[in-house]
Order: sequence, then C-alpha cells, then structure tokens
Amino acid sequence: MDTKLINVGFGNVLVASRVIAVLTPDSAPMKRLKEEARKSHKLLDATHGRKTRAIIITDSDHVVLSAVQPETVAQRFMGGTSDNKGDTKKGD
Repeated sequence: MDTKLINVGFGNVLVASRVIAVLTPDSAPMKRLKEEARKSHKLLDATHGRKTRAIIITDSDHVVLSAVQPETVAQRFMGGTSDNKGDTKKGD
C-alpha cells in the first residue's frame, strides 16, 4: 500500500487521504472551530510555538494547527515537494 504523507512543518506529517480541508485561521468561525476542537481533545498543535498559518481538518474531526502557509500545504497535497524549505541544498 502506497500512503502519501504531507509535511505540515517541523517534521510533522499527515496522511494525505485523511485531509478534508486546509483553511486560514484568521476568521471568527475558524477561531471557534479551534476552541471547540481544544475542548473535545481533538486539537493537534504542530506549530512548535510559532504563529498558526493553516488549520487542517481531517476525516476523524481532528483539527491540526500548522505554521506553514495554506498555499504551501495545498501545493504539497497536489503533488509538489514535501520537503521543508530549509532542506534544499544550494550550489557549492
């Protein structure tokens, strides 16, 4: 079985087939969603203390906070690279 993983920052990965939505955290409904997930113990914080830039919702109703931009997560989801930006090597 070939499972595609998506890097959501700082070495944290999600199974691509379980992701339902990648959203921006700025609106009031997203802030409420985050608080409801926290209260129901379904919030996963993958930001390592940095600013939340994307909220990822999974099919199990878990809410994952990521410090990676939603556009970057979407690009990785659509088949782009899953490497961190800092992992690329530059010419010698």
